[in-house]
Amino acid sequence: MATKFRLAVVQLQVSSVKADNLSKVRRLVKEAAEQGSKVVLLPECFNSPYGTGFFSKYAEKIPGESTQMLSEVAKENKLHLVGGSIPEEDGGKLYNTCAVFGPEGELILKHRKIHLFDIDVPGKIRFQESETLSPGNSLSTFDTPFCRVGVGICYDMRFAELAQLYNRKGCQLLVYPGAFNMTTGPAHWELLQRGRALDNQMYVATASPARDEAASYVAWGHSTVVNPWGEVIAKAGPEESIIYADIDLQYLADIRQQIPISSQRRDDLYAVTAVQQGSG
Repeated sequence: MATKFRLAVVQLQVSSVKADNLSKVRRLVKEAAEQGSKVVLLPECFNSPYGTGFFSKYAEKIPGESTQMLSEVAKENKLHLVGGSIPEEDGGKLYNTCAVFGPEGELILKHRKIHLFDIDVPGKIRFQESETLSPGNSLSTFDTPFCRVGVGICYDMRFAELAQLYNRKGCQLLVYPGAFNMTTGPAHWELLQRGRALDNQMYVATASPARDEAASYVAWGHSTVVNPWGEVIAKAGPEESIIYADIDLQYLADIRQQIPISSQRRDDLYAVTAVQQGSG
């Protein structure tokens, strides 16, 4: 098994025209593949503006238009494509869903956001995803020829238990498509990623939409990759861009050997456990 591979994170400038968003994804993923990327991560809500007023209008079944494009692009470029997220409609409910495709264009995972983004910071921001979205009920991991990957979406990153469970399941990389905002972004975005990476001695990658000051919800941007030592090894600005990081699994193994916290846990005193596997 190869111990190194290149990860690309696409920080897409999302518009209100779905077709434009999809064609831009095609172009940028191709560009990332030409730079040697084997795993490509797209942002949360890459095919539509982010907001409770947009989810039902832009929602699709899976498979559907957006995921068909993802399948084709993964196959054309022979890579693993973590399809950020899209609003998914299923059985009369809406979900914030990440579809992952393999190098043959096959759908290998569908992660529905587990923790819905319901916050109220007086005078700053109020947002209630639960007004329109339903939560998913399953932990989501997939295997690549390089390592196992755990998937969360945005607000999922605030929950350390999820990352710990992914660690126990053998993940060495966590990916979080996410659109933090101009309040929580500068305060918590990088801190949370570094915390998840350090606590679990894993690589953590996040993909934000590029910042659009004219949007109803202004994303922070600054897509990031953090290494298992807790260092930021790649970071975007607010504008549309692709960032790259070479994921070094031998480096990860060395760190876990030098500071062997996983074998030093006091399982006789405490535990983080999955209550149910769940589905959907």
